[in-house]
Amino acid sequence: MTVVSGSASVPAVPAVPAVPAASAASAASAASAASASDGFALDRLLAPASVAVVGATDRPGSYAAQALLNLGKIGFTGPVWGVNPRRSEVLGFPCVPSVAELPEPVDAVIVAIPADGVHAAVEQAGASGCGGAVVFSAGFGEVRAGDALQAALVETAHRHRFPVCGPNCNGIVSPRRRVALWGDTLAVADPGAVALVSQSGNVAVNALCTRRGLRFHTVIASGNQAVLDAADYLMWLAGQGDVGAVALYLEDDGGPRLCDGLAACADASLRVVVLKVGSTPAGAAAAGAHSGALAGDQRVFRSLVHEAGAVWAADVHELLELSKTLAVPSRHAHAAAPERPPGLAIMTCSGGDSAQGADEAQLLGLSLPPLAPQTLARLSELLPSAATAANPLDYTAVIWGEVQTLAALVDALGSDPAVDLVLVFYDQPHGMDGAQAEGWAAVREGVMLGAARSPVPTLLSSTLPELLDDGAAWQVVQAGVPAVAGLRTGLRCAATMLGVGRPAADGARLRCIAAAARRGEPAGGAGHWLAEHEGKALLREAGVPVADGVVVSCLGAAIAARTALGGTIALKLSAASVQHKSDIGGVALGLACDEDVERGFGPLAALARRHDGVVLAERMAAGDGLELIVAAHRGGIVPALVIGLGGIWTELLGDVFVVPLPVDAARIRAGLAGLRGASLLFGGRGRAGVDVDALCALAQRLGELLVGRGLALVECNPVLVGPLGAIALDASIRTGEQGDAQ
Repeated sequence: MTVVSGSASVPAVPAVPAVPAASAASAASAASAASASDGFALDRLLAPASVAVVGATDRPGSYAAQALLNLGKIGFTGPVWGVNPRRSEVLGFPCVPSVAELPEPVDAVIVAIPADGVHAAVEQAGASGCGGAVVFSAGFGEVRAGDALQAALVETAHRHRFPVCGPNCNGIVSPRRRVALWGDTLAVADPGAVALVSQSGNVAVNALCTRRGLRFHTVIASGNQAVLDAADYLMWLAGQGDVGAVALYLEDDGGPRLCDGLAACADASLRVVVLKVGSTPAGAAAAGAHSGALAGDQRVFRSLVHEAGAVWAADVHELLELSKTLAVPSRHAHAAAPERPPGLAIMTCSGGDSAQGADEAQLLGLSLPPLAPQTLARLSELLPSAATAANPLDYTAVIWGEVQTLAALVDALGSDPAVDLVLVFYDQPHGMDGAQAEGWAAVREGVMLGAARSPVPTLLSSTLPELLDDGAAWQVVQAGVPAVAGLRTGLRCAATMLGVGRPAADGARLRCIAAAARRGEPAGGAGHWLAEHEGKALLREAGVPVADGVVVSCLGAAIAARTALGGTIALKLSAASVQHKSDIGGVALGLACDEDVERGFGPLAALARRHDGVVLAERMAAGDGLELIVAAHRGGIVPALVIGLGGIWTELLGDVFVVPLPVDAARIRAGLAGLRGASLLFGGRGRAGVDVDALCALAQRLGELLVGRGLALVECNPVLVGPLGAIALDASIRTGEQGDAQ
């Protein structure tokens, strides 16, 4: 291919007064700016030594009454006051008429009153020096009529530097610190190492009630996240030192601040598992461009999670199981040899489970390596005659309950030079007693004993989720062996423990992504599209190779342009109002003579008049090449680069690489290697590769242009890549926010 370039000419307390809509928007904007610049001190709110409950009552079923009961249930030992002007005592706790009349500033204020009284309570709490508030009350930003109330709450919280969880939330539970700022059902269990931050109160309630060997350090049901958001909680949890993993359930993406929270976790080597549901308005707007349809906000969000070294969960079950697994501290310093993929060994007493495990491992890209001769020999000495030494290993039920034999099997598999993790399938029916219970307990003892001897980690998993007994699983977890509910999830947790497809967490990289998102954010406004000739002028200025071209105002100029540009040209409609010009006949290709130009120019000139545009004449790129789409856009949580194989057919092929900006050529090259069609780029099966270095350089410049100029979208589709270079044949560029275009 010949690459050408050229030049051409961007209840108990007073109700808060109503806030006008304009003021609400201003307050929200100011609060957002303040939140981005500095954080809140959260120790008093998340680990309080004293609590007050605004709206205290003994009415059964009320959030306030349940909160008081939960403080007693969890064993909170600090002073507790009620706030209710009509009561001197509720459920044994003393009451005062208002927050301002508390005998001392408390660490945590629970607000459980109608929405119109919340602002005054928070104002009093902030002014009197309390540590923070949990606002159960609904009727704020989750409904249109509550926008002004939420804006006033946010303004007050930031003015007093007063952290608020919620509103419209279920609260905070910390079993490790015996704290429950919680207005819903609470099942108290032993403290553990998993922290859950969930915008969904129901997810948090259900997680606290679940029985799967899961124990929590902290649970935060964050609700509307009007003041404190996931980033604030992540940064606090990262500084605690006794959290093993964080499960993060999000309905809002959190913007660049989430990068700050993930960076803090990366710096603290705190593992994070993420489940994000729903789409953002920005993502919906971005779908108007090809790259937005290919990589909407969910895909960009997933790319950020990947960059953070965090783990993406497919559903709530995976969220809880993955975080529970990662929260178990590893007692092994073992790492897979760099010259081979990490190896998994499966151990079970069932041939059917062995087959299912092998099938699922293959789907996840897990390696089940053949066992070494010395391992096979050792297994053969331990196994009954009916069993065959192999991986997966079906040890049969003949040796069920033989503690030392099972321990030796786990140790033998873990000692194999190609094995980096041993997965043991274990199902425990409910309601067993007597000899049956003793048999299952012996199997657990054997697994735990073998895990302690093995040089590599061990993971235990049931095949059906309901066959993981809560008490048994917690016993195994305390022995340092993760216990997972369900075969498929067990294999997913094994892949995560082995680091399959997951980069190392890099806090510095995440801070660079956040800084780029903030530095290059468009100032706002409607924004507008650039006509293609204007966009290509901007690309040339940025060092992006584009075809030589010139705007032609008449047929004579078009004919002259053909000669000047090398004999064969393309004529195109170039109009800011039309982005998909091929859909309306706005492109004429391969015009090799004056007659071709004459036939092509008339219809395009008419279209240009109709759409307030011009006709652009460009030199045709010579030679064969591979077509791709390369784009940088702001359609998700952070600006991202999108590269897809197939050019105009990319949406059909769906082979796309997405990475947050900024990004260098080396990272782009590594991402391209992961595409299904990577052999088309790098060569293989008798086909020569293309100039990947030129493609990476072009893509890097597009990302730099988007961030540096504060653009909303820079899309080149197609980019033609051959053995000697890469060139953008078409360009769509948008400034500011989404505008209208055909």
